Amino acid sequence: MKQLPKIALGTWSWGTGFAGGDTVFGNTLSDFQMKEVFDTAIQAGLNLWDTAAVYGMGSSENALGKLVRQYERDELILSTKFTPQIADENAAHPVSAMLEDSLNRLGVENIDIYWIHNPHDVEKWTPGLIPLLQSGKVKRVGVSNHNLEQIKRANEILGTAGFSVSAVQNHYSLLYRSSEDAGILDYCKANGITFFAYMVLEQGALSGRYNPQNPMPEGSGRAETYNKVLPQLQALTDAMKSIGEAKGASVAQVAIAWAISKGTLPIIGATKVHHVSDAAKAAELYLSDEEIALIEKLSVEAGVDTRGSWEKPME
Repeated sequence: MKQLPKIALGTWSWGTGFAGGDTVFGNTLSDFQMKEVFDTAIQAGLNLWDTAAVYGMGSSENALGKLVRQYERDELILSTKFTPQIADENAAHPVSAMLEDSLNRLGVENIDIYWIHNPHDVEKWTPGLIPLLQSGKVKRVGVSNHNLEQIKRANEILGTAGFSVSAVQNHYSLLYRSSEDAGILDYCKANGITFFAYMVLEQGALSGRYNPQNPMPEGSGRAETYNKVLPQLQALTDAMKSIGEAKGASVAQVAIAWAISKGTLPIIGATKVHHVSDAAKAAELYLSDEEIALIEKLSVEAGVDTRGSWEKPME
């Protein structure tokens, strides 16, 4: 098995159209921009790329695949997802069918980590991962947006064939620690499962770039979600800025370093070169127990709930 780096790079924002990043982030990337980000990441030693069939209905995988083909397969760690809601129910094996489409778009013969995107029906879809592991087309499997009971059940189902859940991918940030409160992080640690944390920067709200005086550009989904709570986040982001300045780091790097300090593997959306360099530096940033306690205290005091509309409670 390939060793995982401390950080993964997400390509949701590379997809366009339905369930694409342009709808949420309000921007579309050119081929040049994506190549620049990709090449910079590889040079920085960040080779773990996360996507999904549903991101832009395959357009994210297509965009990533163009760049994947320019490198040796062994240099890359690829992660993509089976989304139950878009499965072809008429296919003999819907999970395998969606994987084959993803493999074709990415231009590879196997996937390093293949996920069940959400717990739409754990009993129905989890068994579909077993033949993929047996064939070698999938090296590890994970579950995303699952609560603790559902993760355990997925593990039981895979265990009947001698396999197990290798990774969990849930929303986790200073503003949303439901997976920690529910005991999922502890379960992962006890069972050798890598916890992937997505939305660590809360789509930019914890990047230090935005504040009440400089809100997110109107017209995007994230502006609608976060602009109204930016005043509540001011004390937290100010403290993160102070901590970062003493270490030559940005607010975003402090947020990423916090997630790593909690034993998680953050997935950082990569749309600009500086996102990659920020992530690489954050992987080496150390936060003291006192600094962690301070920003966690301020995050609670902010009183902001960023649970997405697609998410169920983890408890």
